[in-house]
Amino acid sequence: MIKLRLQRFGTKKKPFYRIVAADSRKPRDGKYLEIVGVYDPTKEPTYVNIDNEKALVWLRKGAQPTDTVKNLFTKAGIIRQLVAEKNSK
Repeated sequence: MIKLRLQRFGTKKKPFYRIVAADSRKPRDGKYLEIVGVYDPTKEPTYVNIDNEKALVWLRKGAQPTDTVKNLFTKAGIIRQLVAEKNSK
């Protein structure tokens, strides 16, 4: 199963994350299929940069976002866009 999840980078107490599409059996910081975005909670305000098209492509293919990634997608309006596509069909 493909998951959209966070991959941790940065130093101790200064993390930042990539949002990646990865096989659920791979380790958290292991091999991934594609980078979808970046999330940095240490900045003020929080920095989030998501490629909407890549995220939608993976969601259409059936990739499951983790809870945190789903919250980020909801704030970015990606989930709303996906639901609108499904309702228009």
